[in-house]
Amino acid sequence: MKKAVLLFLLVTNVCIAQDVSQQKRIKDTTAVKIATIDLYKVITIENDTTYIDTSLTIQKEYSHNYLRKDIFGLLPFANDGQTYNTLQYSLTDFSPYPEFGFKAKHFNFLEANQIRYYAVATPVTELYFKTTIKKGQSVDAFITLNTSENLNFSIAYKGLRSEGEYLNQLSSTGNFRFTTSYNTKNRRYFAKAHYTFQDILNEENGGITTIENFESEDSNYNNRQRFEVYFNDAKSFLKGKRVFLDHNFRVNPSKGANNLYVTHQFNYENKFFEYNQATLLSTVGSEQVNRFGGSFLDSGINDQTRYNKMYNRVGLIYENTTLGNFQFFVDDFRSNYYYNRILVFDNQNTIPSAFSQQINSAGGQYEYRRNKWKGKFLYSRSVTAQSLSNLDAKLEYDVNDEIQLVFQYQNINKLPNNNYNLHQSSYVQYNWSKEFKNEKINTIKANAISPWINAELQFSVLNDHLYFTDASSAQQKAEKTQIVAPAQYDGTINYLSVKISREVKFGNFALDNTILYQKAEQQDAILNVPEIVTRNTFYYSDFIFKKALFLQTGISLNYFSSYYANEYNPVIGEFFVQKDKQIGNHPNLDFFINAKIQRTRIYFKVEHFNSALTGNNFYASPNNPSRDFTIRFGLIWNFFN
Repeated sequence: MKKAVLLFLLVTNVCIAQDVSQQKRIKDTTAVKIATIDLYKVITIENDTTYIDTSLTIQKEYSHNYLRKDIFGLLPFANDGQTYNTLQYSLTDFSPYPEFGFKAKHFNFLEANQIRYYAVATPVTELYFKTTIKKGQSVDAFITLNTSENLNFSIAYKGLRSEGEYLNQLSSTGNFRFTTSYNTKNRRYFAKAHYTFQDILNEENGGITTIENFESEDSNYNNRQRFEVYFNDAKSFLKGKRVFLDHNFRVNPSKGANNLYVTHQFNYENKFFEYNQATLLSTVGSEQVNRFGGSFLDSGINDQTRYNKMYNRVGLIYENTTLGNFQFFVDDFRSNYYYNRILVFDNQNTIPSAFSQQINSAGGQYEYRRNKWKGKFLYSRSVTAQSLSNLDAKLEYDVNDEIQLVFQYQNINKLPNNNYNLHQSSYVQYNWSKEFKNEKINTIKANAISPWINAELQFSVLNDHLYFTDASSAQQKAEKTQIVAPAQYDGTINYLSVKISREVKFGNFALDNTILYQKAEQQDAILNVPEIVTRNTFYYSDFIFKKALFLQTGISLNYFSSYYANEYNPVIGEFFVQKDKQIGNHPNLDFFINAKIQRTRIYFKVEHFNSALTGNNFYASPNNPSRDFTIRFGLIWNFFN
């Protein structure tokens, strides 16, 4: 957090200097040109472009949070910086390549395709601040500038420290990002590159030991620190570094109707996950509990998992202004997932120290943009021993400036994430070395955007679905011991989701509604989701004080129906399927007042203000309560020089 505060102060000084400089120029001359908003671009790795937006809308209210995005479909744990339970399964992204795993720890971990690049007419800074749960703060300081028309740099650091309401729940995270983008003056060569360093530290209390005390609404427990938790000294730590480069070069000297490009993408990344627990036994009432079963150690558990990968893709693009772009590529994927020991058991297989993979694939992509149509069709397949393939077809049609239709079909043959294949721990029953079949995922999506309604439809067929399951015996459950293991479902899961959004305005008042319906058909309860998830916001907005201030205030209702939610396990940093307790069917009401003064947006929010009225049955997972009544304040401050 010291890094975040220092960067926050540094960028603040730059902002003030920018503002003073701007005022001086205004005084010196009336001929100063004002850059239009289309000169402040935000660019993805796929070259999709938007613009820096300083407006205050209801969508900005939804995204003013730790993840800096709309979290509809995600259920946050009680403290900022912790994990999220997934209510909307269609939010899950799939890559055919094997990943590190420990997915519950990755919600705030920025992957390569989530990094944004910029092109700005003048230097731009943004300061984000929000109070956290009890002691702490959340900040995100960002600055970008073009040193010339064809060279841009940006640097940013997001930091959080939040104590939390419950025992042993501190969160401390940091996300450092540095990006650059460059193109030659003749626009023959383009490059995007970034470097990231990210660390996510969470104290892990394992949840409340006596749920009945929480649900009793006993006033003695209004101070949440009085609840017994499973662990008072456990913590998990994820960190990672990445160097990324994506560049292309046009072979023909001048651009014409037919062009040939050589492309290359490089991604080197290493990750580290640690679970640390000083004291093994948990106290539940007057009993001592081995929460995760027997251990090789009497105390001081320090499980460490290391991972690195290197990815290279080389391609050739033929561009025809009439026919579109034809790309052919080959890639090389290499990864190492390893521990510092080999485990030998008498009654089971030896647990190796490492799991390494080398995968080579070849593929092609066709991209077409003309008039109102835009399409991209990709197919890749491994040419080495590992079976891997990806077919992705996407078609967009813009009826007009306000109506857009999108259709997509994806067929993925996915290799398992590494922590399904191998895991080592000081806990005896958390060691495994397994081989699983590839997951087969077929998905059809259809989206419609219009002034009247936005609708999303997804239908997925999952075969050989991988998941973590509760492997505790009946006796272990009675003793409050939690054993989790990887598993593969040999049946078929059919998943359907329909999401509809509609905002109704009447004068200065508006009612914004988002409703999700989803259903999973399966012989066994493996993929569990709530059938209904909804968010309804009634709000008022208008200019006041002679239009010097724009005001936005209202109430939001968040609700999801009861279901067997997955439980979180800190040893493996994953959620697992459980069939013992349902959560949900609890309305969550938030009150907010937001204001915009020039390019500063101020946020004030009373979260879950109905918690004292509707009972203590609000959970993020079966053993972990969700957000309690909280008052929050924050702001976003933009400067354009």
